[in-house]
Amino acid sequence: MARYQVILAYDGTKFVGSQRQAKSYGLNSSEPRTVQGELEKALRKLGWSDRSVLLAGRTDTGVHAAGQVASFDLDWQHADGDLLRALNANMPADVAARDVRIAPPNFHPRFDATSRCYRYRLFCQQVRDPLREKSAWRVWPEIDSDAIQKVAPLFVGQHDFASYGTPPRAGSSTVRTVMNASWQARDDELQFEVQANAFLYHMVRRLVFVQVAVAQGKISVDTVARTLAGQTEGLERSELPSGLAPAHGLTLVEVTYPTEISSGHIE
Repeated sequence: MARYQVILAYDGTKFVGSQRQAKSYGLNSSEPRTVQGELEKALRKLGWSDRSVLLAGRTDTGVHAAGQVASFDLDWQHADGDLLRALNANMPADVAARDVRIAPPNFHPRFDATSRCYRYRLFCQQVRDPLREKSAWRVWPEIDSDAIQKVAPLFVGQHDFASYGTPPRAGSSTVRTVMNASWQARDDELQFEVQANAFLYHMVRRLVFVQVAVAQGKISVDTVARTLAGQTEGLERSELPSGLAPAHGLTLVEVTYPTEISSGHIE
């Protein structure tokens, strides 16, 4: 029996999220479709009999991933290199195992993570683009790209992000440390990349929404700075961060771990 770490990629369009719903432990076809559920179905076909795999984090309905991480214990009697192929042979087309590694026996993909990186894609166009709108947010009216570049650096560092999301447990800390927050132009798209030690629920989507609001002249840069400093007194309700960018523009890119956990790649 060994503990494995698997990196998953998926198109979140037809999933209600990454994690199985509470109290959902069977193979009932009427259960909401989740990435965790599909991975567990594949594992059961390979002899896995545990109750639940572990995931690095939760992604919402419609959110995509290139680097979600899961772990499980499995008594695999075949060559290690066959496990990756076996998993992919038993999972649907919209989810794939990109990599499988043997992990330390006590590895936990959520609690051992040192950071997570997300990417958000958007483009400005008045007419809808059916080929792109499952994976990027079409924004109109057009935004000021120079203005949006000025907001992102405000998020870097340790701040109380209470105005930008909710903690995983009621009453727990809303302080997070952001290592990188920046926009890059890719052809006619703008892509926001943000890396932090952890994120609040809905935090990335709210960060994007607020930056777009600044770039459309609806919120000032000073208002964003004041919310990060906890200085919301005197601000109108309409000035406070309240909306969310659509889920389909968001991708979990990478979860990082200490070097000793990141070793052990299976060819």
